[in-house]
Formats: sequence, C-alpha cells, structure tokens
Amino acid sequence: MREDYQALIDEVSQLLGTPATLEARDFSLIAFGAHESGDEEGQGHELALDAVRTRTILQRRSAPAVRAFFENYGITRATGPVRIPPDPAAGVVHGRICLPVRDRGVVYGYIWLLDDGALDLADPRLTAAMTVAERTGAQLAAHFRAEERTGELLSAALAERGGGARDEAVAALAAALGDAASGPLAVVAVLPWEQDEDPGASGQSPLTGALPRLAAQCVRDGALAALVRLRTPHGLDAARAAAGRLLRSAGPPVAGDGGGPTAGLSSPRTGLAKLPTAWREARAAARAAAAEPPEDAIAAWDTLGPYRLLTGLAQAGPVPDPVVRDLLRPVHHELARTAEVFLDCAGQAGRSAAALGIHRQTLYYRLTRVERLTGLDLDEGEDRLLLHMALKAARL
Repeated sequence: MREDYQALIDEVSQLLGTPATLEARDFSLIAFGAHESGDEEGQGHELALDAVRTRTILQRRSAPAVRAFFENYGITRATGPVRIPPDPAAGVVHGRICLPVRDRGVVYGYIWLLDDGALDLADPRLTAAMTVAERTGAQLAAHFRAEERTGELLSAALAERGGGARDEAVAALAAALGDAASGPLAVVAVLPWEQDEDPGASGQSPLTGALPRLAAQCVRDGALAALVRLRTPHGLDAARAAAGRLLRSAGPPVAGDGGGPTAGLSSPRTGLAKLPTAWREARAAARAAAAEPPEDAIAAWDTLGPYRLLTGLAQAGPVPDPVVRDLLRPVHHELARTAEVFLDCAGQAGRSAAALGIHRQTLYYRLTRVERLTGLDLDEGEDRLLLHMALKAARL
C-alpha cells in the first residue's frame, strides 16, 4: 500500500515541479517526493530544505504546534487548494499550498506543496493535482475501512472466551492478513490508551503506510493491541520499533519516573491460534514496564524475570499483604526502597549501600526499622521472599 501512495505523491511532484508530501489527517507522514532540480523561481532543492518538512520526513510526524498552525488556515474544511504564507516565527520558513485529500466529504489527509508564491491557485496544473488528491482520498478511505474491519476481528480474536465466535474471528482475520497470518508474529500492548478511536480508524494514518510491519490493531480494555509481523521467528526488533512509534502517538514515553504510557511485547508466535495468551503476555509486560520503567518504556515478556509470575498473581489487583501495609505508606517510602534494593542485591550489604548511596551503618539501621514495621526476620529466607514479592507486587 505504501508504494501506491508513493506513486500518487510522485505524480503530484512531477505534475507541479515542486516537492510534495502526503500526510494523514493526524499529520503523520505517509509518503513524500522531492523535486530533483531547481528553477529560476526558486523551486527545488532550496525549498526542500524547509525545517518543518525535514522534521516531518525524519520523525514521520509534525509537531502539535505545527499542526495547530496549519489547521488555523481552515484546511480541515477546505475542498480546494489553500495557500499558507511563510511564518518564520512559527518555524515555517517557506510557504505551502495544501491540497485536501477527501472522499465523500470526509477529509482523510493532506498533500503539501512547498511554494513561496510561484504557483497561482488558478493554475490548471493544480486542478489536475486535485484530481490526484481525490484518487488518493478514495484509496485512503478504502484502506481505513479495511483496517477498521481487521481491527474488529483482532479484538474478537484476543478474547479469552468466545467459543465459536472467537474461532470465526480468527479464521476471518487469517483470511484478511493472508500470508502474514502464518507468522512469525508478536502482540504489542500500549497502556493506558486514552484515545477514543483506534489509531487506524477515521482518518488517522494507515497502518501499512506508517508502520509497514503492523498487521492489525485495536483498542481493548483501555489498552492498544497491535499485531506485528516479525522479521525472524526469534527476533522482536520489528515489534519493539512498532511499540516505540505507537508510544510516541500515545504520549511522552516513560524514562524512569513511572509516568506516561508503557508498552509490552509478547513472545514470538507462529500463527494466530494463541493470540489470547500473547495478549496476556503483552499486557503483563506493559504493566511491568510501568513498575520498573526502562529507558524506552518498553518491556518484553521473555525478559521480565520474576514479574512474569507477579503479574499473574497481581492481575486482580489484590490488597497488599498485611505485613507490608505499614511499610508501603508514603511516610515510609525510603524504608521500602531500602528493603527492595537490599533484596534486589541478594542481601549483600556492601552492594546495597553503594546502590543507595548511603553508609553501611545507615543501611543496617533502616533494615532494623523495616523488621520492626513488618515483623519479618530478614535473616530468614521465607521472610525475605515474602517481603520481596510484596514490594514488587506493590509496584504493579
């Protein structure tokens, strides 16, 4: 599909002799073309250096401030070309002409032309370009409808129960995905997902255009589920890349502070038979990423360690074990953190004190207070296990 859009945007670029880009309604990049030679009116390479355009191409999306700037010119309601003058203060160094991409009255995206006044809006070539925009709109609308249906099938296929209905959804999803359904595949979960719509529906960027290895996605139980085609049966690079892109569309990533959305990756799968299990794994990994945030806010089920067990135990959100209830009060945060680090370091005082940046005697004093609060003996293996599990489960 991406190749189809590329051909359309290349057609516009060649028709008008100016660089063009195609963006979805949410301003995510679908395709771009570059005019290869300048002319006396300043078209070509010089305009192609526009900073906003460069950022869009490199990051595959325009910044919210840029989106607001352009939408202020009425492009969401326009049915014909709209001229937008340059505004260096807003970071828009060069002017634009926007061609709305519509189908049956619904805007699905925009074709952007870099232009500092060389093109007249009455130029017959712009009429021809609008015809290409209409073809693009029809194609986008068809793909959005197909992806919305695929998302509905994925949601039904992820259900833990459903009997025949779930089996029918799996069969229909396999038919819709074709060869991709045989795998290798992984499920990605992004949570929380607070957007009202699936990202592939109602005019947002088409999945196979923006994320070529993303086979289907849906919103389920407050989380985004994405089915990703892997390059190898044991490598999750494609799933991690897709998770990163989806996180950026959901909000700012977690970077060690426990805030914002997180993503989880299931184990690789062959075929669609075990999708509910893969969905559980992906959600558990996303929850673990929120509990112990990695730099990219993405965790894989296969590398969760003890959280594989703890996410299952804590799935229903149980009340903390009575022995740690007082320790988990905000006033004792420092003591709880000390106990967790001590147990993470296998009870080695030197390593624990170094990790916490405190003197060893301070560590011993805090651990004594922990024992008094909990009634546990940190020299006993079972007591250590209970405390360690309780502290990790509290993070979930």
